[in-house]
Parts: sequence; structure tokens; C-alpha cells
Amino acid sequence: MKYILVTGGVISGIGKGIIASSVGTILKSCGLHVTAIKIDPYINIDAGTFSPYEHVVPHITDAIQEWVVKQATVPVDDDGVEPQVCVIELGGTVGDIESMPFIEAFRQFQFKVKRENFCNIHVSLVPQPSATGEQKTKPTQNSVRELRGLGLSPDLIMCRCSTALENSVKEKISMFCHVEPKQVICVQDVSSIYRVPLLLEDQGVVSYLSRRLNMPIDARPRKMLTKWKEMSDRSDRLLEHCSIALVGKYTKFSDSYASVIKALEHSALAISHKLEVKYIDSACLEPGTLQEEPVKYHEAWPHFCFGVRGTEGKIHAINWARIQKKPFLGVCLGMQLAVCEFARSTLGWKDANSTEFDPDSKHPVVIDMPEHNPGQMGGTMRLGKRRTIFTNDTSVLRKLYGDADYVEERHRHRFEVNPELKSHFEEKGFRFVGQDVEGERMEVIELDDHPYFIGVQYHPEFTSRPIKPSPPYLGLLLAAAGKLQSYLQKGCRMSPRDTYSDRSGSSSPDSDISELKMPSISSE
Repeated sequence: MKYILVTGGVISGIGKGIIASSVGTILKSCGLHVTAIKIDPYINIDAGTFSPYEHVVPHITDAIQEWVVKQATVPVDDDGVEPQVCVIELGGTVGDIESMPFIEAFRQFQFKVKRENFCNIHVSLVPQPSATGEQKTKPTQNSVRELRGLGLSPDLIMCRCSTALENSVKEKISMFCHVEPKQVICVQDVSSIYRVPLLLEDQGVVSYLSRRLNMPIDARPRKMLTKWKEMSDRSDRLLEHCSIALVGKYTKFSDSYASVIKALEHSALAISHKLEVKYIDSACLEPGTLQEEPVKYHEAWPHFCFGVRGTEGKIHAINWARIQKKPFLGVCLGMQLAVCEFARSTLGWKDANSTEFDPDSKHPVVIDMPEHNPGQMGGTMRLGKRRTIFTNDTSVLRKLYGDADYVEERHRHRFEVNPELKSHFEEKGFRFVGQDVEGERMEVIELDDHPYFIGVQYHPEFTSRPIKPSPPYLGLLLAAAGKLQSYLQKGCRMSPRDTYSDRSGSSSPDSDISELKMPSISSE
């Protein structure tokens, strides 16, 4: 096993995740099996329940080194092959108090796995003040010095900068950071993040890692990178736009919905449209805001006319999308609130609600799961990959998944649709087309006589990939662009000009190029 640790310096949000992903991408294109680990220095028994606006105190488990070794060997592909390379992104910035235990753990780790199996990529900033226009190396020098003082020596220094590094600047970093010039990699601002793997490839990152880690890499032409370049070129010349309103509680911080935005981008790119996301604070859509802050209320609602806090605002948004027949995708809580909205508006249950928000509702259409302990918050969540069985042959989402009998997606929830009330909804055309393996939990909803009204209990954005978009999000973008029916009639195939490899979502070695078609999943 080869380990590549990606650290960052100077500022947070410098692009460690993109660098780590890009390194993984170019190694996959070489025929290697690659996995990844992301480590964030947080402490909490259930850090996942924190608001994205909050930060928490750091902590580290006692056995991080053993945990890394164990997780790195877990197969991540359908072929079940053990990964050969593990790319580890260490969150935070070198020098932060919360990351100190992790740095020390990896200082020790490098000796356990031996030098030929471990290397460190350090991502740093080379600012260019507008007053002088000169690229400054001192922040990078200081960051590398601090990293070395903690026991890690970078093998590659990837310099984030607004423009390409000048040769003199590259040589200066090389001299004062004790690396060869070829180990200083320029990662300047580019038109699309999908160009970063190509940028690293052009600067010899693969050949360096091959020598440094003694990895036998085939020199054959790499079809996956060819398709990646096609995708990058396409992203630069998109002319048609597609607008999506993202209604949520944490829209002031776009990173709160990073996975959702990426899933939307992947799908927009697949249909050759430029994505325009309109962030809407769900609280601003509530009638109470009209009285308290009328300006916010009137600013929020026009966004839709392009054709506990915030939940009522989301319900108003869902009602608008259903009545106006605008494409709608509800994820997790979004699906649950779609059930609440339909119960109130169509079934006439005016107080219908989730017991999460109104424990005394006479019509609890969303309830606690039996295994949930209310006193433990997320500690008893239904977490991880679970199987969803499609129960309807005409389901739109089933067709988008390649007419699969079932799908396996990641879950994270404590409440579920009340199964005892299922018949009331289906009598009115609100269908539960996907359920868990026991047939007790409602997983997917679809509404009859609507262009695209779908809700899923799981989080499909977590498995979306640039060249293999998530089916629920792809369906939303197709519907928004007026292309869904054509796509379905063609057997869920893209037009020839829109196709590229369907293998990039896997870390398996590169394979023949084929059409972008969601793979069928046969039943056992």
C-alpha cells in the first residue's frame, strides 16, 4: 500500500480537497486502484449533527494510525479489489492547534510504513498583492518550515496562485524549502476545477510519484484523461443556462451544501448546460417574515419566478413547485416535508407534520424510527449505505437508475414517513415507489401528473461523480432543461455529443470508452 498525505498551509480552504482528488484521478487513469480518506480535527460524539455555522473543539482517537491502515485496504470498487494507493487529506492548516495530534500521528506513521510507501504533498499559497504584482514566497517558506519542525518533510509543494509561477519564484521556493525545482508544482487559477488533474499531469506529477513510491505505472495512452479533457473543454464553452433554486436553512454558507452543488454541477455538465444556483433561506419564505422583515420576504420569493427554523418556508416552496409543476427534488428532510405538504394541501390534514417539529400533531405523517433514542440526537441515526427496493415498474427514478431492481445509497436520518398512512397518499397519486428491504420504510416518492416531483430519503449527492452524475440530480436537471422525456424515450442515453466514459466514478483501472448510461443493477 502506498500512502499520499495531503497537508495545507497559510490559509484554510486553499484547495487540499481538489488537489487530493486530482492526484487520485490521474493515478486512476494510470491503471491503479485508488482510495481516499478525509480527516477533520473535530471532537463530538456525533459531530454530524452540528450546524455548519458552528465549529467544535478538536480531538483524535487513540488508534488513528491503525485505523488508517485498516480503512485504506477496504475495497471501494465493485470488483472488490484492494486499493493500491490511499490519498489522505488532512483538514485544517499546519500550525493549528487542532491538527497537531494528527501531524504527530503521521510523523510516526511514515516510519511504520517506510519511506518508499509514504509521501507528503503540501499545498501552500503564493499571494500576489495587486499593489506590486509580485509573487510572494515567504508564506510558503514559513509554512514548510513549520511542517518540517513538526517532523514531516514535503515531497511535493503545490503552490496555489492566481497566475502561473515565474521561474525565478519557483527556483526561490526550491532553494529555501529544500526541494528540487521539479518538486514545486504550480496550481494557478483555471477556468474549471476539472482542469486541475490535467495541470498536474502536464507538470510530471505522475512520473515523480512513480519514482518516489516505486510504483510500476504503464506508459500507455490514458483514455480516461482524454475524456476528462473533453469534459473540461465542454465546461468552458457552455452557452445554455439552467437555474436551480436551493432552499435550505444554511444558505449563507455555500459549503454547507457542497455535495449537493457538486452533484448538480455534474448533472448540468452532462447535459451541456451551465448551472446557476439561487440560494434561498427557507426562513425568508415563511409568512412571519413578511411581517417582521418584508424586504427579505419579497427578495426571496421572486427567485422562484424564474419560471422549527425554516421548515415552514420549505413547505411553502414545495407547495409552489407542486402546483406550478416545476421540477422538484427533495432530499432526506426535503422528502419528509413534501409528504407533510401533500398531506396538508391535498388530504386536508391541516396540522400534518413531523413529530420532530410537532410531537402533538393529530396527523403525524413523519415519525421517529423505532430504534431512535430522542435523548441521543444523531447517536442512533440510521446511517450508511442501505438498499432501496423499487416497487413500481413505471417509476421515473427507477428508469434513471437504468431500470434497476434496487439501488444502494447512503442514509443519514432519525425520522421516517409513517407507513400506516401510506394508502391515503397513494389514493391521490402520491406514490411510494421505493422502500427498504423489509418493505416497512418509505424511501422514494413520486407524484403523478407532474414533470418531475421526486423525493428520496437517502443522500444521492454523495455518490455523484463528474463523469457519472447521480440519477436523481440528473433527472432534476434534465427536467429543468426540458429534456427529461426525450432522455427517457431514448432508453436513458445521452446524445453522441454528450457522451463520455462511465467508469470515472470507480477507482478501477481505465477501461474502454462507452456511452454515458447508468449501469443496470441486477437483483440477487
